[in-house]
Amino acid sequence: MATFALIHGGGGSAWDWHLLEPELRGRGHDVVAVDLPVEDENAGLLDHADTVVEAVGGRRDLVVVAHSWGGFVGPLVCARTPAELLVLVTAMVPVPGEPPSEWWGNTGFEQAEMDTIELFLHDVPKELAEECLSRGRSHADKAVLEPWPLGAWPDVPTRFLLCRDDRFFTPEFMRRVVRDRLGITPDEIDGGHAPMLARPRELADRLEGYLIGRS
Repeated sequence: MATFALIHGGGGSAWDWHLLEPELRGRGHDVVAVDLPVEDENAGLLDHADTVVEAVGGRRDLVVVAHSWGGFVGPLVCARTPAELLVLVTAMVPVPGEPPSEWWGNTGFEQAEMDTIELFLHDVPKELAEECLSRGRSHADKAVLEPWPLGAWPDVPTRFLLCRDDRFFTPEFMRRVVRDRLGITPDEIDGGHAPMLARPRELADRLEGYLIGRS
């Protein structure tokens, strides 16, 4: 049994994982999903990480799963508490000293011209996509503007799961970012930017597969 710490992306919440949680629990795993303090003007990146660490408590066999903007937080969690594995799901990959606000220009990101659902949630059922949007939260400036505080990537095995149909972080873009910044080849899954909502069972299969050496 593992403990999965699930870290949501920008503007999200723990609710984003509500379909994945029962999939993992049904396989005998523990799950911790928290609301990051994204709206707190006083919360920096380490405060976001500490929110996850405090929720994990003394649980062991920790697998940290970070989605999208959560890629700035997941490695910080691994640097602050023992973790067996870090899984980045179509996530931002920071480098030392890089503020999240500068990641876009530094990586050469270009956003497609689409409405929000078509861009992020095109393969999520309509009512679920609309509920996701209704739960969106704004980001306070501090955690977006401050430099990423680690001097190097944490010493923890890292996997990257790329979404082949992602219209926001496109496969071509993310393959390059992952190669340049992590020096690894990403694993790939069908679907768009929110596989935890569109394909929770398949995502659970992938996460569990990492535990036993399968892709």
